[in-house]
Amino acid sequence: MVRWEYQDAVDRFRARLMSSEGKEKVRLRRMLAEHPFGTMKRAFNQGYLLLKGLRKVKGEVGFTMLAYNMRRVFNILGVGMLMGLMKA
Repeated sequence: MVRWEYQDAVDRFRARLMSSEGKEKVRLRRMLAEHPFGTMKRAFNQGYLLLKGLRKVKGEVGFTMLAYNMRRVFNILGVGMLMGLMKA
């Protein structure tokens, strides 16, 4: 049987994930990091990218993240408070 050159690292990583501390870290990551991407896919219909090429894809993802962040600001501060801050 032939092993991949990085198989030892993968085995160590899997062992860390199976520990109680590893499971807690995965649970925390799901709560913090996965939510924005799920929201972008659902709310902004970003299940797939429309453009090709790294530069164009970076731009498309950047606009999507900007829209996500603007929506969060609107929900947290409210439109009235945001407009007041922009006028000041």
